[in-house]
Amino acid sequence: MKKERVIGNFSALGFVREVGDTASHLWWRFFDWLAQVPWRKLMVIWTLLILLGATPFGLPKQAAAFILISFGLKVLAGGKRKAELEARAASTQAGEESLERRLVEAQMAALQAQVEPHFLFNTLALIGQLIETDPPQAARIHEHLIAYLRSTLPQMRARGNGTLARQIELSRAYLAIMQARMRSRLAVSIDVPAEYQSASFPTMMLQILIENAIKHGLEPKIEGGRIDIRASVDGSTLQVDVIDDGIGFNLHAADGVGLANVRERLRILYGSRARLEIESLPEGGTRASIRLPYAPDIFAGAPA
Repeated sequence: MKKERVIGNFSALGFVREVGDTASHLWWRFFDWLAQVPWRKLMVIWTLLILLGATPFGLPKQAAAFILISFGLKVLAGGKRKAELEARAASTQAGEESLERRLVEAQMAALQAQVEPHFLFNTLALIGQLIETDPPQAARIHEHLIAYLRSTLPQMRARGNGTLARQIELSRAYLAIMQARMRSRLAVSIDVPAEYQSASFPTMMLQILIENAIKHGLEPKIEGGRIDIRASVDGSTLQVDVIDDGIGFNLHAADGVGLANVRERLRILYGSRARLEIESLPEGGTRASIRLPYAPDIFAGAPA
């Protein structure tokens, strides 16, 4: 009998605790709603309560109490609670964006890990062939490969953006190797004013556009062609173009891994302020353009 009474007491205590927890949860839900609801909507609710309180079935005292309590809470504590909720939401969003950014960086690293061995294998194989037939040319390609690796490795390890100048340096080394491989089938022009080269620019993106132009535009073309790299600034926007006169780009085809990564990385880094545009040119060939906020390094060129 005593055991049953103890069990009953425990059940009653658990029920009371559950009621208290539920009431507390409902109160904070109401408080959070009250903190975020616009004043206009709250006034509409008060008006409806006043109208209902005036009917024979209304509860005018309860309606008046609700209006007074909600008004007081909204004025005294609503602003602080709303700020806390917005701060929490912003923190959560920032955490999600940070995770997205890390994911994209990991994808870029994985992409680069796929590209590098293939590119290095072809280059080393070319050097091996030229050692027998054209030793001076083999030595030049070897120098270009060393310059390329010196430019690439620090950028692959670095976090965040580099500068446009570093991306141009990397592209020159890469294109020098490709010119040695394609010989007269590849001509290159780089027109990037010095005042733009200190601008912030995401690492490896320019090379992906160049690789895409060579692989899909120029290599399939028997006589090869030309690549032009240009940069311009319009207001607060930096635009970097990679233009080729190759066989053209199928605008209806889906992006490959490289271009898809460029688009996603731009979205994570800049949101709607940056984009990748690809267009076919009337005279033939393709223009790939990256547009992003122009952020020059104000300390570039300053005395040490």
